[in-house]
Amino acid sequence: MVRRMDHLEALDVDISAMDLKRERDLYWELLSIGLDDEPRVFLERTLSLFIDVAGARRGYIELRDIFDGEQPTFSLARGLEAESMSPDTFSRTIINEAFATGETVVTASAQLDPRFQDHRSVRAKRLEAVLCAPIGRSPVLGVIYLQDRAVPGPFSPEDRRRAEIFARHAGGFAERLLSKRHLATSLDPTQPLRRTADLSKLIGSSEALAQVFQQISSVAPLQVGVLLTGAGGTGKTQLARTIHDNSPRAGKPFVELNCAALPVELIESELFGASAGAHSTARRPVPGKIQAAEGGTLFLDEVTELPPRAQAVLLQLLQSGTYYPLGQSSPRRANIRLIAATNADLALAVAQRKFREDLFFRLNVFPIRVPTLAERRGDIAALAHHFCKTSCEGNGLSAMQLSAGAILALQHAEWPGNVRELAHTVEAGIVRANGEGLQQIERRHLFPVSETSEPGSDSAVGTFHGATRRFQEHLLRRTLEREGWNVTAVARVLDLTRAHVYNLIATFGLTRPGGDSSD
Repeated sequence: MVRRMDHLEALDVDISAMDLKRERDLYWELLSIGLDDEPRVFLERTLSLFIDVAGARRGYIELRDIFDGEQPTFSLARGLEAESMSPDTFSRTIINEAFATGETVVTASAQLDPRFQDHRSVRAKRLEAVLCAPIGRSPVLGVIYLQDRAVPGPFSPEDRRRAEIFARHAGGFAERLLSKRHLATSLDPTQPLRRTADLSKLIGSSEALAQVFQQISSVAPLQVGVLLTGAGGTGKTQLARTIHDNSPRAGKPFVELNCAALPVELIESELFGASAGAHSTARRPVPGKIQAAEGGTLFLDEVTELPPRAQAVLLQLLQSGTYYPLGQSSPRRANIRLIAATNADLALAVAQRKFREDLFFRLNVFPIRVPTLAERRGDIAALAHHFCKTSCEGNGLSAMQLSAGAILALQHAEWPGNVRELAHTVEAGIVRANGEGLQQIERRHLFPVSETSEPGSDSAVGTFHGATRRFQEHLLRRTLEREGWNVTAVARVLDLTRAHVYNLIATFGLTRPGGDSSD
């Protein structure tokens, strides 16, 4: 009997030690989660951790910004059966109870609990064990909700205790994230315009982008033509789509034609259509882009590449609303809105007699100049994170993150190819990081240039962008070495601010041999 008691006592000690280790690991992980600045990463790590700790089959986490009303600002649902789940799987009644009372809701069987059994959603879902703890106090900022245990039975008092401690600590982190978001939103000049129009596909919060939003909001509901101008890669096609999506024609086709992507002899057929036999490749009737865009919007990119004859027919369309498909003698009426775009100087093309002046005036009813990425440098981080997310999803990869050094490198790089070049650079970085089996993208994945490359050497041959970066890095490195890594002296020599020098040091990943840079 004594031997059996000793065995049980030893077993109790082992279980207690296991519980302590489990709880210690929980708090270590929670402290680590508190360092996350991305709300979605915070939600994913928090929810995954607590589902594991409590042995739940399904879980849901929700945060609400008190400035945004009663709708979830951030939410995430997970389950053992499928990684992603719909929030509709969980009881909104129980979630609202935790929000309203600020108290933890625990039930062994929601469908038998007098508090919830009369609610249709609870009966329909046949909910059993549920634990829902509020995140934060006065006000409640969110909830962490667990439903059904991996091992049958209710959630234990120990599960409740851990959930409440966990939610209390998570509340401080959530408040920091929401406050940071609210501050960014209050300083974001695009927010008032985003509330009045669907601009969700346009990423950024710069003043330059807000000015474009203002023009889009003014012209989108009208029927007037729009001319988008600006350098290549700035996102003119996406702007044209946004104008269409916010217009009365939103439910109709959006058809685009790049006038520079077709041989001159095929542009008219592609644009206006052709009857059978109208030209050598028209073996049957060819519907044109104008017909395809009927009732909707036709977007002509690189409109300066239209040949003279096509310019004349397009002018007739804009003046009379009619056009003649190739090989037909009777006109066809069109109901379209035309949006044109170019990265060329149309006024100069008119002066050089390469573009019809009367067509220029017809197209230039409401011009919108799209800013370069250099003019909206503050949007680079948001764009980079967006491209990282969409590229991972598009390539079937698990979520990857850009390191702080990678973001700094992107923010200080030159982007002659604008948003398009940034997107391609981020995607290439994802490929390189994934090839190394990493989940974090570093500067070297984005800009894989030899540290020893000298300007003018064979290894430095490449794009203008790459050559410019290598020159900047080489100049900064030489100046730092010559000035003994005295940042104040380097800033004075290069005519830069000290903060800019520090940012460049981080961007290029430079380190001082044997110590930190000094003042």
